[in-house]
Amino acid sequence: MTPSAALAAARQLLDRSDELARHTDVPGELTCTYLGPAHLAVARQLAHWMGQAGFDSVRIDALGNVAGRYRGRAAAGRQAPCLVTGSHYDTVRNGGKYDGRLGILAGIALVQALSEAGLRLRHDLEVVAFAEEEGVRFGSTFLGSSAYAGCFDTALLDRRDAQGTTLAQAIVQAGRDPQAIAQAAAPPGGIAHYFEIHIEQGPVLLDLDAPVGVVGAIAGSVRRRLRLAGQAGHAGTTPMRLRRDAACAAAEIALYVESRCGAQQGLVGTVGQLEVPGGSVNVIPGLCTLSLDVRAADDKLRDAALADIEAHVAQVCARRGVQCRAEELLRAPAAACDPAGQAAWAGAIAAQGLPVHTLVSGAGHDAMMMARVAPISMLFVRCGAGGISHHPQETVSQADVAAALATAWAFLHEVDGGPGAPAC
Repeated sequence: MTPSAALAAARQLLDRSDELARHTDVPGELTCTYLGPAHLAVARQLAHWMGQAGFDSVRIDALGNVAGRYRGRAAAGRQAPCLVTGSHYDTVRNGGKYDGRLGILAGIALVQALSEAGLRLRHDLEVVAFAEEEGVRFGSTFLGSSAYAGCFDTALLDRRDAQGTTLAQAIVQAGRDPQAIAQAAAPPGGIAHYFEIHIEQGPVLLDLDAPVGVVGAIAGSVRRRLRLAGQAGHAGTTPMRLRRDAACAAAEIALYVESRCGAQQGLVGTVGQLEVPGGSVNVIPGLCTLSLDVRAADDKLRDAALADIEAHVAQVCARRGVQCRAEELLRAPAAACDPAGQAAWAGAIAAQGLPVHTLVSGAGHDAMMMARVAPISMLFVRCGAGGISHHPQETVSQADVAAALATAWAFLHEVDGGPGAPAC
């Protein structure tokens, strides 16, 4: 892919990101929640662009995944492993334009470049826009990629949103059939390699002054909700030494999470939600709820920190006369990226005359689910605005997107069958 072709493709990608961002549940911000009107409109638009780009077939499955396939020359007439790339098109509330969607649009751009040049790979190439990854509406992440990987949990069909609508009902209301979810799995023949192009969602590449980077692993995460029950009481008449203050216990726990996870490289811990239900200014908090999110690229490192946090919670609660009930919301194992895939990305980056950096992804990605069924790899693209993501200020530059597309072009031909990517 020539520099001028990469720049033109990058310009088109950014324009398409702007166009998709016009579809929103909330005017004045970008909120695209699963199976809402904006979500359905984005799916239709992506399918339309796939058709224009030269895909041989395009389908939208029961969960809303949009998949386009570009046939390879070696796979004609028989089932053979395919190359797959993609990401998600749902958003967080008031999110950014590039999280997930950049990877989908990059995949479409690669197929468009192949089609316009009259080129066919050895393998089929499938680009998948996964319908749901963020978990905003039903509280369960990776709905789209789990179905594509053949790992969908049918118990989730009974999960309800804030309005009481079940997932099954939402699928029917969207004009689709929950009984057809099994058909959302990747077509027969298997997956030779899954790769995902994604904004970094952090400041590391910005700090390194590098437009792209190789992902070495995706951190595994555990999320829990803790409910601390003490004893409410009058703020003026209960002596400090006799209090069973649930909020003070939560504060001790939150500070311990910060210190414990800050003591080791590659470990992060967050208390993102902290609430005193029905609290009053003149009442000792008798109840407090808090969230816990611990992540690391090494599951043993993460679980050792969790064990220490659990022990500290027990100690704090015993000393303060507070009871704790913990509910585990999510446990996702760390996903190591395929060494051969990492090497191919490193070679593709070096071929562009760029420095090669390897990063750990602290954020979860659809690649984690795809790792259950295929070798995976990822390319990160630098974020501007301090590396901010999940925010309206999320941004990327045309030059960086062009660098990512040129790198992906070289990578694609390497994993397809060896060096020597033709110019485009």
